[in-house]
Amino acid sequence: MPKTSFTRDEIKSFAQLSPFELKDTFIRIATSAQADEPGQKGKTQVQMLNAGRGNPNWTATGPREAFLALGYFALSESRRVWTADDLGGMPEAAGAGARFDTFVRQHPDLPGIELLRKSVAYAVERFGFDKDAFVHELTDSSIGDNYPVPDRILPHTERIVRGYVEDELFDGRPPAGTMSYFATEGGTAAMCYVFDSLMKNGILRKGDRIALMVPVFTPYIEIPELDTFEFEVVPIEASLFAETGVREWRYPAEEVAKLADPSIKLLCLVNPSNPPSLALSERVATQIKEIVATDNPHLVIVTDDVYGTFVPGFRSIAADLPRNTVLVYSYSKHYGATGWRLGVIGLHDDNVIDRMIAELPPAEKERLDKRYGTLSLEPEKIRFIDRLVADSRQVALNHTAGLSLPQQVMMTLFSLFDMLEEGQAYKERIRGIVRQRLDLLLEGAQMKIAEDGQRAAYYIELDLLAEAERVHGKDFADFLEKSYEPVDPLFRLAEQTRVVLLNGGGFDGPQWSVRVSLANLDDLDYLKIGHHLRAIFDGYAEEWRAAR
Repeated sequence: MPKTSFTRDEIKSFAQLSPFELKDTFIRIATSAQADEPGQKGKTQVQMLNAGRGNPNWTATGPREAFLALGYFALSESRRVWTADDLGGMPEAAGAGARFDTFVRQHPDLPGIELLRKSVAYAVERFGFDKDAFVHELTDSSIGDNYPVPDRILPHTERIVRGYVEDELFDGRPPAGTMSYFATEGGTAAMCYVFDSLMKNGILRKGDRIALMVPVFTPYIEIPELDTFEFEVVPIEASLFAETGVREWRYPAEEVAKLADPSIKLLCLVNPSNPPSLALSERVATQIKEIVATDNPHLVIVTDDVYGTFVPGFRSIAADLPRNTVLVYSYSKHYGATGWRLGVIGLHDDNVIDRMIAELPPAEKERLDKRYGTLSLEPEKIRFIDRLVADSRQVALNHTAGLSLPQQVMMTLFSLFDMLEEGQAYKERIRGIVRQRLDLLLEGAQMKIAEDGQRAAYYIELDLLAEAERVHGKDFADFLEKSYEPVDPLFRLAEQTRVVLLNGGGFDGPQWSVRVSLANLDDLDYLKIGHHLRAIFDGYAEEWRAAR
């Protein structure tokens, strides 16, 4: 396998980019190489395989059909109130449940209607909803004829989201008390809102020390570096090895022990991790609980649990440390719904953030009372979860805050789908998809990973330097480090095989690691990627032997 046409200095300069920006460079390289390939004129060109981004190539069709069926019922409700050419009225609540039942009976062949009926019936039975009120919330919201009221999240939607989180992220064992939720424009918006409001409310200050459990999703690395925050970051590194050359991607006790320092104000983690894609072990969760109970009781934890549904028996640290934890969740990956922008922030009603705000110095309280004073005659009583909502719209536009109502309806139907047999079967299918792709990738790459029952398998991070030492010994690993930049393999893959991967170093992982998304390509593409990765790896070995 030939070397890349890029010089080492050029590769080194590109490596300064964020991995997602570097991905675009690899795409340009792969596209250009594909176009320039000799003998390809008039023939089918080699396909570019972009496993750099985690947008899944599956979608949950059932709840989407139910959403569309609901739209037809909602329009019938609108036309019932006011009928004119292309003009209707606002749906009414009185009798909405009975009219829904009639609509279902009259349209048995409408795609999605049966799943919609089952979803509504399940919600009414499990949560004890008044049927008229619930059906009216669904119909009026799917039309989108009102502002979100309440702005934080619709009442029935919140109950259903709470049930979904308890089932899927708390392993059916929720903490005592109540979790409140804020519906957001995906997990991305949730992240931005949390960091912003923690600063606005004096819980975090510029230059504070925070901890990141790494490797981690790149924005958690890049946001603290912005001049708005300039946090001092303490990495908690997943540095354990199962055996020589095989990383566990687990956290040693001495790394987790760093959190005992009370000067660390915030801990951020993605659970299951991104890119290693492993759920937090019970050992580490227990150690963090002990630290919070003793040395660092005011530690605020932000846990991003978007991949939790891919691990059987997953339990979020928010279930074990509800007073200290802000939960971030997105529906995008499980349901193939990145374009819908559906996420939530969850916070227990009894939490340390509200307690710390109440204990702020008088001058800080006065500042915050002025900030939120237009929203309440008692602004000091506004909870942090509601301050998040206000801050998301610069406070002054709080009256127009909130996730759009059709989006909240889709969130509701996704959640209810999961509670039905159909949704559980769907969950097992998508888990099987990513695991099959992982097996094919490893078969092609001939690489070894640690056995781990808590692997989500949505991504995989492969440490090429560790693999080099495992297969050919430390001399080969030393040769790679001395001769090439850590992202050199990714340039070779893009230029010579049209494969696009991301650099693990950009996620604060080992510099010679690569991240592969197992979500967005066809199954057999991962076998091809594995073969290409092995060919690149063997090419380095040939160069090493020739240089000896």
